[in-house]
Amino acid sequence: MIVPTAATCRQSVVVVVLALFAVTVSSSLRADSPPPWLEPYREPAARLIGEALSDTFAWRRLAVLTDSVGNRLSGTPQLDRAIQWAVAEMKNDGLENVHTEKAMVPRWVRGAESAEIVQPARHAMAMLGLGDSVATPPDGIQAEILVVHTFEELDAAAAQVRGRIVVFNVPYTNYGETVRFRASGPSRAAAHGAVGMLIRSVGLAGLRLPHTGALQYTAEAAKIPAAAIASEDADRLQRMVDRGDRVTVNLKMTAHFEPDVESANVVGEIRGREKPDEVVVIGGHLDSWDVGAGATDDGGGCVVTWEALRIMKKLNLRPRRTVRVVLWTNEENGGRGGQAYRDAHRDTLANHILMMESDGGVFRPLGFGFTGSEAARQTVKAIASLLRGIAADQIGDTGEGADIAPSVAEGKIPAMSLEVDGSKYFLIHHTQADTIDKIDPVEMAKCAAAVAVMAYVVADLPQRLGQ
Repeated sequence: MIVPTAATCRQSVVVVVLALFAVTVSSSLRADSPPPWLEPYREPAARLIGEALSDTFAWRRLAVLTDSVGNRLSGTPQLDRAIQWAVAEMKNDGLENVHTEKAMVPRWVRGAESAEIVQPARHAMAMLGLGDSVATPPDGIQAEILVVHTFEELDAAAAQVRGRIVVFNVPYTNYGETVRFRASGPSRAAAHGAVGMLIRSVGLAGLRLPHTGALQYTAEAAKIPAAAIASEDADRLQRMVDRGDRVTVNLKMTAHFEPDVESANVVGEIRGREKPDEVVVIGGHLDSWDVGAGATDDGGGCVVTWEALRIMKKLNLRPRRTVRVVLWTNEENGGRGGQAYRDAHRDTLANHILMMESDGGVFRPLGFGFTGSEAARQTVKAIASLLRGIAADQIGDTGEGADIAPSVAEGKIPAMSLEVDGSKYFLIHHTQADTIDKIDPVEMAKCAAAVAVMAYVVADLPQRLGQ
């Protein structure tokens, strides 16, 4: 007799839950009363959702990527392997026009690194160098720190900055508000003579995890080494200086750039049956930071958008227009994949009907953000009503994504982003904890279902979106 393992039992439970959920969703869709033009899409939408929720295929595919390839920093052999793997798997799925499109990307190497409080007492700090940072001298930089909380506070203390390591202890509010200190902090501190910069991690506090991410040096200031430290270590530094301690830190980083290397965006399609030259583009970025496994940021986004095409193919649902999945390269520290796509497709951007990006995690889907005309918004809102059964029918004010942005701006293309419950995203964002165990297979399947329905219907509309 074969005794099922605990893992097999869990897998079976998940599949049963997905199957039951698919039945519930199908019933919900039949009960809806959509606008007349949407009526023909009720049945294919139910099929797409049912197929997505009938299995944990998307989660298992992501597990292969993150377990067998791992993290995928631009310019590394791991990213090259991920590209080759994706091409082979897309062909196995039966996708059409599978190919790569070249992009030259930066090759930043983290190297050995550490940060330690040396006075008044020794404490090793949890740190990660910021992407694209320069190195310290071989023996490191040892200097007294200056803790500030705003750029205005830094400028007011300009006379005290020279020769010090500036620490930006800025509590996380939201990414857009707080990330500017990571991006601009090194050059703002260097302009006043700082020799290094540390920043409280841009992310939710907890787990004593540092969050890496890219910085942006300016031409006007010296390039100084910069790193993120865990919120717990930032709080310790704050307590010490608040007590009047003179705190000295030693920062060592061997980070450096090597010459640019060739990488690629991965492309696969379901060709349109009537208007194949008109295109709906969906995707996520295949590269990641060199910590964790790049599961949430953004392996999951790659897989759920790719899954939308796989499901269409499996169900033999071929829309009027082409649906194209693009797995972008070099989103994290350069954005060159998105730029390369714009450059390669400049002559056909006018035929891009919609561009959608998934780069906010694959947790419980809420709907989509959308940027476009009011007429297009009303159409998208109607399509989203088909996702009410999985509670993914919200349409937010803004659709955006770093990879689609160059093409969207130049081609004036409607833009969309998958919106999810992001309450856990910035706890693990750009950390060692970005691993697949944080992702629920059912929630991921719902994300794939939402993307599949939206992409299919937009691509199949008799008229272009917004007309």
